[in-house]
Amino acid sequence: MSILNIQKDHSRFRQIVRGKIKQNLKKFISKGELMGRKGKDTVSVPVPQIEIPRFRFGSQQQGGVGQGEGDPGDPLDQGEPGEGEPGKAGKDAGEHGVEVDVSLDELAEILGEELELPRILPRGLDKIQDTRDRYIGIRSAGPESLRHFRRTFKQALLRQISSGIYDPKNPIIIPVRDDKRYRSWKTEARPHSNAVIIYMMDVSGSMGDEQKEIVRIESFWIDTWLRSQYDGIESRYIIHDAAAREVDRDTFFHTRESGGTMISSAYKLCADLIDESYPVTEWNIYPFHFSDGDNWSVDDTLECMQLMKNRLLPKSNMFCYGQVESPYGSGQFIKDLREHFGGNDAVVTSEIKNKDGIVASIKEFLGKGR
Repeated sequence: MSILNIQKDHSRFRQIVRGKIKQNLKKFISKGELMGRKGKDTVSVPVPQIEIPRFRFGSQQQGGVGQGEGDPGDPLDQGEPGEGEPGKAGKDAGEHGVEVDVSLDELAEILGEELELPRILPRGLDKIQDTRDRYIGIRSAGPESLRHFRRTFKQALLRQISSGIYDPKNPIIIPVRDDKRYRSWKTEARPHSNAVIIYMMDVSGSMGDEQKEIVRIESFWIDTWLRSQYDGIESRYIIHDAAAREVDRDTFFHTRESGGTMISSAYKLCADLIDESYPVTEWNIYPFHFSDGDNWSVDDTLECMQLMKNRLLPKSNMFCYGQVESPYGSGQFIKDLREHFGGNDAVVTSEIKNKDGIVASIKEFLGKGR
């Protein structure tokens, strides 16, 4: 089989895998199946029911190996019986499952296609310039670290054939100095965009493990999509009950407090982080807040609205609030947000009743292309 045919088969296999992932994507999202399979740059995706090529017997009865005298079910070897109970032969094909490593960029592309997410136009593209080296051709001089071995070998082969010294029976190719070819490059400036995602979550007693698992799954897919849209991205994590503090990712998803809830403490800390570390001319800023909708008082809710209006919204691409349904939460806060910012496209709210609601919530958050 030629290399070209192998490449075609591999490409066809990847297309089949891609189709299977798209077909099962909503199940992967709602069940959180990919969360523990994430590597540095790839995710191991379980893809079921891929047809595996197999031999099939022809219809002509012509005899051959294994077709001599005997009845169906007779053992081929009359040696000592092995351990275990004999069973009946089955007639159905077995389940074929395979795990395929998919890059996070490809996973984000599949997510975007399936949920019809628009590409994000980053803010401040003309503000930051980054440089990179781009290979643009081949030349006959350069450092050995950039030598192009295939082109060097090809040049040596052409020289030996044209000079008549190539021996097909003894195909030894020895490049000389004039055969060597090197990659040439050009340093160019390109716009560079950064983004920061600031996750905030209520960890008071009314937010249980199921609610936190929903937040964990949703944040994985939000991260995956936004990382595919920006050159550099950072994530920060804030937890709050009656007071707020910044924590690492692991603490964010595994902390549970028993105190009350003052949402304004998280919004103040979020605004302070933005002021200290993320100039609006250089960063695309995405605050995400998850809660069950309970807040300490009407006064604190009004303070939250003022913080959003004066400090958060002017500096954010969009502000996203996800309300996770809880048997202990009142669910009032999302109503207050919609009352104050119902006509503001920069404020996106979403109600997440259970894991089956994660897909719709992701589309609500990311569907505006901001």
